[in-house]
Amino acid sequence: MPFEENALVKTGGSVIIGAAAIMLAPIVIPIVTSAARPVAKAAIKSSIIAFEKLKMIASETRETIEDLAAEARSEIIQITAEAKEELVKSNT
Repeated sequence: MPFEENALVKTGGSVIIGAAAIMLAPIVIPIVTSAARPVAKAAIKSSIIAFEKLKMIASETRETIEDLAAEARSEIIQITAEAKEELVKSNT
């Protein structure tokens, strides 16, 4: 019988804990919510700042890549023009 009594005590204790949680919830939830709000706001601010920095880095990287591509195109045009000149000179 000790097992059954132990189970009954555990069940009774669980019910008491559950009832206490229900009674305290209206008090505890607003406190936790008000405490969590500044933390959530700070996390959102940090995310916005990080996003803006990432946008700036991406923009600078894009500009660098566009500049490199323009330089590469210019070099290809120059090399092609030089090759055509050499071909014309060698044929004459």
